[in-house]
Amino acid sequence: MTEETPVELQVPVLYPTQPRAVRLMNTIWADRTSVHDSLESKAHLRAWAGEAGLGHHEDLGEHDLGRAQALRDALRRLAADVTGDSRPHSVPEGIGAEAALAVLNEFVSHCAPVLRHGPQGGYVREWLTDGSGLQRELNLVALEGSELLTRQPPQELKACGGPGCVLYFVRDHPRREWCSAGCGNRARVARHYRRNTSSHEGPATRRGADH
Repeated sequence: MTEETPVELQVPVLYPTQPRAVRLMNTIWADRTSVHDSLESKAHLRAWAGEAGLGHHEDLGEHDLGRAQALRDALRRLAADVTGDSRPHSVPEGIGAEAALAVLNEFVSHCAPVLRHGPQGGYVREWLTDGSGLQRELNLVALEGSELLTRQPPQELKACGGPGCVLYFVRDHPRREWCSAGCGNRARVARHYRRNTSSHEGPATRRGADH
């Protein structure tokens, strides 16, 4: 894929209400044909960063692309551990949990908390980070990701249970199991199909065994 390839249809932000760290993880996504990567090129990274609220960065290099991909893969590897995710294609190849943890911690090490006066009195905590441009934003995304990985029910990180889906989401309801209504519908249809197939094939299988 070249830099001239149109990217507006190749870089969906899935889903815009999810935290930025989840949206970075979800640059690996699937449709009915295959699994896709929305960070394949610098052009894709520029488009995704703009849509995900990380700012517009025109001077991105291969280093920026590599760092974004490394953080994305580390977050997905650790998310798979946290959620017990065994879906095909959801875990990046070639990176173990310890290596992923080291990558995430390296990004987070560039962030430091500070207290400031709150706009309505009292104090608020903010995070400062070194670096500039997209690298600064990625440090903050990594910090956000580290917090997501330690969330407890009911608003914990989840792997979508929809057939063929490879997305993650932070659920807003304790019974939510899918990233979207579409995945929920497909999961219910698949479950209904399996139930009906099992009920129809069971007696026939038993009759065949008797002969």
